[in-house]
Amino acid sequence: MTIEKIGVLGCGLMGAGIAQVCAQAGFETVVREIDQKFIDKGFALIEKNVNRAVEKGKISEKDKDAIWNRLKGTLELDDLRDCDLIIEAVVENLEVKNEMFTALDKICPEGTILASNTSSLTIMAMAASTNRPDRFCGLHFFNPVPVMKLVEVVKTIATSQETINRCSEFCKRLGKKAILAKDNSGFIVNRLLIPYLLDAIRVLEQGIATTEDIDTGMKLGLNYPMGPLTLLDFVGLDTTHSIANIMFEEYHEQRFAPPPLLKKMVLAGYYGRKSGKGFYDYSGEKPVPSDLGI
Repeated sequence: MTIEKIGVLGCGLMGAGIAQVCAQAGFETVVREIDQKFIDKGFALIEKNVNRAVEKGKISEKDKDAIWNRLKGTLELDDLRDCDLIIEAVVENLEVKNEMFTALDKICPEGTILASNTSSLTIMAMAASTNRPDRFCGLHFFNPVPVMKLVEVVKTIATSQETINRCSEFCKRLGKKAILAKDNSGFIVNRLLIPYLLDAIRVLEQGIATTEDIDTGMKLGLNYPMGPLTLLDFVGLDTTHSIANIMFEEYHEQRFAPPPLLKKMVLAGYYGRKSGKGFYDYSGEKPVPSDLGI
């Protein structure tokens, strides 16, 4: 069975990005949200990205029209019933995700594959809410989805090899590189990345170095494209805090525990770029290190 029609749950930053790359790759794509305003916002982001691609000559006006013809927004779960693959990209809340997966499991045909874009929850915790754990896997895309080439394909102890093969081929058709991970919280990338980011916060918190020197050290010392504190602001401190808590609950290892400074910044509303302030203050012409009273 080939995958031809895609369902996407959620039209936020990740959901919109996933929907865009699916439509660009030739898949009929249906995006479901709980409110029309979220569909409108997500589709506006897609339009912006697609228009930019036209301006840069990466796609033609004809391609642009074809992309829009393949995209559909809906408020009804039932509109996803005939999809070959449904990718969930909603809030990182297990109860919310499982409620939708249970409903989809009842209305979708036997061959439909269900997948989650979660970055920290275990896939089996969601697959168990359905009667198709063999046709359930993780498909973890990276932000921004239209630019980032990687997808982690996550196999649980119950996922069939056929499901993995079909989803890996799907990623290939998107122009992405698929890597296989076993079902553990954080998978490959976040399992390695989160402790690194939390340690950078601890270095700052303990007064070992300044914000700028930590970022400069990692950029020039390891040739990274950006420093860890800049990356934290880009990812979102609230998002990182949530992921770290989930991973700490899973592993009970101190390296996954959110540092006190991160907790305080989230409580203060310092989420990074999206709130205008994190480890850097973005209110001026260029970012400057925030005064965190350290």
